[in-house]
Amino acid sequence: MLIQEFKRYFFLMLSNAYPETEIQSFFTILVEYKLHLSRIQLALEHNFELDNDDLDFLQNALLKLKNQIPIQYIVGETTFYGLMFEVDKNVLIPRPETEELVEWIVKNHKNRNSLKILDVGTGSGCIAISLAKNLPNAKVSALDISAEALTIAKNNAILNNVTIDFINADILTISKLPDTFDIIVSNPPYVRELEKAQMQQNVLSNEPHIALFVKDENPLLFYDKIAELAKNYLTKNGVLYFEINQYLGRETVDLLKSKGFKNIEVKKDIYGVDRMVKCLKF
Repeated sequence: MLIQEFKRYFFLMLSNAYPETEIQSFFTILVEYKLHLSRIQLALEHNFELDNDDLDFLQNALLKLKNQIPIQYIVGETTFYGLMFEVDKNVLIPRPETEELVEWIVKNHKNRNSLKILDVGTGSGCIAISLAKNLPNAKVSALDISAEALTIAKNNAILNNVTIDFINADILTISKLPDTFDIIVSNPPYVRELEKAQMQQNVLSNEPHIALFVKDENPLLFYDKIAELAKNYLTKNGVLYFEINQYLGRETVDLLKSKGFKNIEVKKDIYGVDRMVKCLKF
């Protein structure tokens, strides 16, 4: 089958499930991944013949997309902050908003001669690894409850040629951290159960709920515990960074004030909603 023939079939089969721009993005990602053809090359090679292996892969990917499986899980990789990361069902797919959190930290600390950083709830390792790559003087540690997630994160550290100290632990049950740190950063679970109705079905059906959701009655439990530990394990003038629930910015600030943190700053993301916060320990 010619690739252009399959492309027409691909668009037709997904037209009721996704907008055309998203279908085009899916097709481009799959072709680049499997056939190593860029979008421009594809446009020029109308008569490219798919062999049986290529066709099987594309048809299988099409079926998975019809079943709402994210494209990143289909190809097993995604990009974040200019780096490549392996992903599977055990880790969240990194979001552009989290890249903004990384950028904030890098800009604030790029001239430091030495840093000790802890990433809590590292998942794929995207925050920790991106910081290690862009702050070469930093010693970075990363903690997660999931051994499966840490396997992916360790692979990603090797893939991106950085050294990370990985820790398998439940942040909610530990009473101390292994060291003091100049920066503690976390993108913890913060989506309330009541917000599930606002989320896309492919996220609900595929991404790990343990990394996404918190109970409605205690949505800031991770922030409370991490901030409590940070009081004792941040160095003087150390900085605590969080990605936050856009609807709970005021509540998060109030929590950090109650813990004694100062210079609390909330930052909006590219969509104009409260998404990040930083504060200082004095």
